[in-house]
Amino acid sequence: MKLSGELESASAFLQGAGLNVTSITPTLVEGFIVLGAESHTPWGIVHGGVYTTAVESAASLGASAAVEDRGQIAVGVTNVTNFLRPMRNGRVNVRAEPIQQGRTQQLWNVDITDENGRLVATGQLRLQNVEADG
Repeated sequence: MKLSGELESASAFLQGAGLNVTSITPTLVEGFIVLGAESHTPWGIVHGGVYTTAVESAASLGASAAVEDRGQIAVGVTNVTNFLRPMRNGRVNVRAEPIQQGRTQQLWNVDITDENGRLVATGQLRLQNVEADG
């Protein structure tokens, strides 16, 4: 798919957030983040922005894959991410799935779990489907 090639040229911001995408389809995006000191707040726990960025990125990739054949991309309009379990280090898994995929908007749910399957953060992203060229 065309979108996967675009991941290689991700901005420094996205690279810094550390999301490694392993699968992109129009109905499922999977990946992981290896958390460490580079992800920390000054208090030594993972910054919520890491999780918020993962929610936005994973859902945007899947939603854009869903409308790519129409010459569109999907852009986030509302991101609500809840932080449930503080972490310092380790690997978390990211799984994004659509709740609703419409002609003009989509709603995706993203769960971020630790290595034991416990929910660390969860978010929903509402996206607008827009023309890819502007």
